[in-house]
Amino acid sequence: MDQADVLKVFQSLAAKQRLDLFCRLVHSGPTGMVAGELARDFGIPATNLSFHLKSMLAAGIVTVVSEGRFQRYRANVSLMMAVLAFIAQNCAQGASAPCAVPRPVRRREPAAKKVRAPRRAAA
Repeated sequence: MDQADVLKVFQSLAAKQRLDLFCRLVHSGPTGMVAGELARDFGIPATNLSFHLKSMLAAGIVTVVSEGRFQRYRANVSLMMAVLAFIAQNCAQGASAPCAVPRPVRRREPAAKKVRAPRRAAA
């Protein structure tokens, strides 16, 4: 796997619908889903679905098998694992420590302004 392959994967997943489709295929497991099921579940026309699936096929993140007149799509989980391995190996180039997960930053809530009672007039 090289950087060009990783970029293809990220470009393919950059669209929300494609990311949602990929997640659905991951959840469907090795059984995958036929295109008609995906179109129905996502409420999108078959032509739009076909456009997204072609992009995902070109990037290699899904596979397709013909079953008669149906097309069954599956997530290519092994490719995604290879992408993650590539990132883990290459994200810390030149760093003395391996790629580390950043600590979450806790943001402070702005302090509430104190409301002062009006001063009493001197008697």
